[in-house]
Parts: sequence; structure tokens; C-alpha cells
Amino acid sequence: MNAPEPSSKPPRTQRLRHWRPSRTTRFVLGALGMALLLLLVFFDWNWFKGPLERAVSSATGREFRIDGDLDVDLGRTITVSADGVRLSNASWSKQARMGSADRVEIDIAPLPLLALRLRMKEVRATRPDLWLETAPDGSGGNWEFGARDDNEATPRWRLERLWIDQGRLRFTDAAEKTDIDIVLASVAPGAGARADASAPVAVAGKGHWRGAAFRLEGQAASPLALADTDTPYRIDLDASAGATRASASGTLTNPFRFQTFDVQMRLQGQDLEDLYPLLGLALPPSPPYRLDGRLRRNGDVWRYEGFKGTVGDSDLAGDVQVDVSGKRPMFTAQLLSRRLDFDDLAGFLGAPPSTGGEETANAQQKKQAAQRAASPRLLPDTPYDLAKLNAMDADVRWRAQKIHAPKLPMIDDMDAHLRLDAGLLRLEPLNFGVAGGDVRSTIRMDARSEPIDTRAQISVRGVELPRLFAQSELAQGAIGRIGGDIQLHGRGNSVAAILGSADGEVALGMGRGRISNLIMELAGLDIAESLKFLLTDDRQVPIRCAFADFGVQDGVMTSRALAFDSTDTIIVGEGTVDLGDESLDLLLRPRPKDRSILSLRSPLRVGGTFKDPSFRPDLAALGVRGAIALALGSITPPAALLATFETGPGEDSDCGGQYAR
Repeated sequence: MNAPEPSSKPPRTQRLRHWRPSRTTRFVLGALGMALLLLLVFFDWNWFKGPLERAVSSATGREFRIDGDLDVDLGRTITVSADGVRLSNASWSKQARMGSADRVEIDIAPLPLLALRLRMKEVRATRPDLWLETAPDGSGGNWEFGARDDNEATPRWRLERLWIDQGRLRFTDAAEKTDIDIVLASVAPGAGARADASAPVAVAGKGHWRGAAFRLEGQAASPLALADTDTPYRIDLDASAGATRASASGTLTNPFRFQTFDVQMRLQGQDLEDLYPLLGLALPPSPPYRLDGRLRRNGDVWRYEGFKGTVGDSDLAGDVQVDVSGKRPMFTAQLLSRRLDFDDLAGFLGAPPSTGGEETANAQQKKQAAQRAASPRLLPDTPYDLAKLNAMDADVRWRAQKIHAPKLPMIDDMDAHLRLDAGLLRLEPLNFGVAGGDVRSTIRMDARSEPIDTRAQISVRGVELPRLFAQSELAQGAIGRIGGDIQLHGRGNSVAAILGSADGEVALGMGRGRISNLIMELAGLDIAESLKFLLTDDRQVPIRCAFADFGVQDGVMTSRALAFDSTDTIIVGEGTVDLGDESLDLLLRPRPKDRSILSLRSPLRVGGTFKDPSFRPDLAALGVRGAIALALGSITPPAALLATFETGPGEDSDCGGQYAR
């Protein structure tokens, strides 16, 4: 076999080793290398500002601008930094700019860019300034960006974490007279938080909430969460508006629309009436209060559940619901007080609470109490606010297990059911346990027109005389029960005006019982007998009957029958009580049934005012004893009162037909 002839060409490696580029090739390669070097030396990322601005503007629907430099660091995470960024506002806003920042750094995941999606792992903003505001028509806010493509499951951009350094957030709602200016800065997430969780922010701000001076401080979730209206927004804040303070810890969903709440709310203030301009709740005036409960809201329904606290010197607990879906808010409440200080109810009557001793009252109420103390009038004359009575509807049940009222006859408990419907207020019932008996009332106030038209029906049953004046030594050992009925109809915008124009009837009576003889002797001005009982032991005198029957017209109560009959003394009376000018003009004619050399046996004139009554002998009436004696034989109690007389099981009252004997 012949050997192959050696190839005339050298091996490939040898050929490459001996290859020399042509002069043209060397020139082209040199030019490309120089161009690449020049590109690396002189490349400016600002060339991409335009495309980036257009991309962000397209994603948000707002004009986006970078006034400073743009820089990019390439790597496993792309970091884009820009100085002097700004985002325009919604087209309806009077403010041209929604947000700006001195510097923004964005960490971007590179792989999603291949799918034309922008995943921002973190945004760090230095001195950002964000302006949030509600639309004039209430349809939304400027934080709602361009419409999402419904065919996409997720938007083409996503922001996972936001870090704020020296930030500022402003929120305005012109329709609600609200403007808040908040300074905020990101803080490290607490222990146990997810590593990728957006950092919460410390907040401190001030401004106005519905026209009232407003302050805010605490911690909240990242402002980034405000853009996600479906995710609960976590807060732990202390806020004040005027004299009202609130501490809230929990979550809000879409907080600027206030549609879903779930927070533990501690609420305190100087007067519940202050909540009217802040929340639109027309509550009555009250002493300072402090409440703590769970505040929830789902759409149009607010609930303050399981709250406990104090109002003035009374404890208060229960559940409240406010439904704002109707023409007027509907306020529904179940309330319980284990110990109710009676003067804390004074606001319902247009009067301030008591302020002496350790009584709780705010500065304004103390001033009002001092003015009332200096006034010669007793009945409250502060007018009711008709706008408030027509501002909401209500259904409130309030029970008090024990009532503290040291300046009043013994009041045991209370059961009140208040209904307010389109300006028509009804208390059905308003019941008090008083001195072992009951005072049951039905009150109707029609505020649909001015002045308020008021009707009251009050029944008194089984009120025990000794417990009624339990603090008086003269009532010790007394026996007897008081009953009666009161019907009044008046027109006016205050308690004083209503009573000053009232028509109706007032009738009270008592059946058989016992009372201190000293009272009877003093009533008859029997000096010898009175001194005897003052220096020795008092004794009890049986009562046969006592009653007072008045007709009421134009605020003037005129006696129709007025008598007090015991085995020791008979007292008959006549006269008027003027509810308008709060004056008394009653003549009481006592007739002692025993003989005493020092008995004046003169009539008593009860005069003066409700606040300063006077009792004095009427010597000018001494000459009418004969007429009085004749009158005593014919006077009888009103028939309607006989059914109210109570003396005890199995005993009949000693009035009516037997009275004339």
C-alpha cells in the first residue's frame, strides 16, 4: 500500500498561529474597541429618563418627571436611583402635584422585565411629600390611579416595600372641613414580622378634623398599603380633635373612605355633645366621659361593642350601633349603669351637672353652674337644639340599677326607653323607683315644628313617706304612701318654657298613716305644744287623709282641693303656683284639734319663689275662722285620687265618705 502524500497545507492551529489581520480589519476592530471604551466612559443613564418617565406615566395615568439625575447599578438586583422626582395630581385637583421626593432609589427584580412587568422589591424615598385628597363629588380620592385592565389578573407593576426618610403626608377633605398635615418616617418592623413586609411608619401630625383642631401621633402601616383598598390597614394611634381624645389600635380597610373598621377604641372628652360636629351624633350634653370598647364598621353600619367606662360620676356600659344608610343616621343602644349619679342626667333637661365637692364637671359646666346658682330661677331655661333633634333617629334603652341622688328624695333605679323618629321624641317609659314606690312617665316631645310641643303623663304609686324624707329626723317612724297623677301639655324649647305654658292637672294624695306630731304642731304654730315636743320625746300622730289637686292653665297651677287631716290638726289650703315666673302664693289654714293657750291658730302664707320660698303667718286672715270651720265639713278628696291611696294590705283609706264626719 502506498503511503499518502503529505498535504501541501499546514495544520489549522499552525495556520491560525501565522494568521495576520489585514490592515482594514485591524482598523475596524480598533474602531469598535475605541467606541466601546468611549461608551463605557461617557455613557449617561439620563438618556433613559424619557422612556422611564413615559413608562411610569402610562402605568399610573399621571405625568411623572425626573428633574435630577438618573442612575442604574446593574447586578442580580437592578437599583435605579433618581433625584428630584415628582408625580402630578388627579385632573380634578386644584393642586398640580400629588407627590415629590428629593431622591428615590428603586430595587428592581430583572427577570420580570422579560415579561414586560415591573416588580419593585423596595423603594427608598428621601424627604417625600405626598398630598392625598378626596374628590369634590365624593366619588373617590387622588390615590386611585388609572383603571386596571380587567383582562389582567394582576397589574403590570408591583411595589413590595417602601422606606421613608423625613416624609410628609397631607390629607384634605374640603366637604368635611378636614385637613391634616403629618410628618412620618419608616421604622424597623417589630419582631416576628415578615422580612419582606413593608416597614410601618411613625406619625405625628396636626390640622383640623371637621373644623375642630386636630392632633395625631403613633404608628401606622406603610403608606404603601393605602393604595391597596382591599387589605386592612394597621394603626396604633392617639388622636385629639378639640377636647375629644381617642386611642385606636386595629385595622381600617380603605381608611380614607372609612368603610370597614375593626379597632379597640378608647374615647374620652369633656362633653358627649362635642361628638356632634366630629361624628354627626346628636348626643345630649354630659359631664366629662371616658369609654373603652371595640369599634367596628361594615359599610353603612358602625358598632361600638362591649364598651365600658364612666360619664361624670356614673358608670356606663353597653352596645351602640349607628346605621347611616338612611336619610338620617339611626342610633341604637342598649345601656346599663350599675350606679348612676342622678345629676349626670341634667344635660337632658338643659342644666349643668352638680359641681360641688368631688362632683365631675368640665370648665364650661362649672361656669354654667355658677351662673345658675346666682340666678333667682330654678327651672332649666337652656333651649333644646331643634337641628340636633332632627339630625338623627334613635332607639335607646337605658337601665340604672342604683341611683345616687343625695339632694333629692330617695331614688332607687331607672328604666328609660327613648325613641326619636324624624324629630318626634318619645320616652316610653321613663320610670324611676322612688322611696319604695314608682314614678312612671310617658313623655312626648314633637320637635318637627317650633316651638316644641310636649305632653307628659306621670303616675306616682306607692311612694313611702318615711323613705321619701329619709334624711329628716322628723320622718323617723312615719308611715304612709303617696300616689297621684300628673298630666301636662306645654309648648316651648326649654323645660322652663314648656312648664311656663303648660295646661293640665296635678293631683297627689295619701291615705292613712302616721307622722311626727311636732310637724303638725309647727304647722299650726302651737308654740306650747312644739316646745313640749322639742324638750321631750316626740310622738306619732295618725293621719286620716292628705291630698292636693291643682288645675293647670297657661303655666299657673290653681288649687281645686288641698287638705291634710290628722287626729291632731286639720290643714286646708288654697292658692296658686306659677310655673312661668316660679312663684308661690298658697294660704294654709291650720285648725288644731286640741286646746293650747299659746296656739296662734293663724293661717300660713307660703310665698316667694321655687328657689327661695317663704313661710309666714297671715294675721290678716285670722277673722275667717268661722268660714273655715264650715268649709271643713264639706271638703273631700278628688275621686280620681281615692284609687291611689295606699296604707297596707287589707286596710282601707280613711277618706272619701268618712272624711266629712
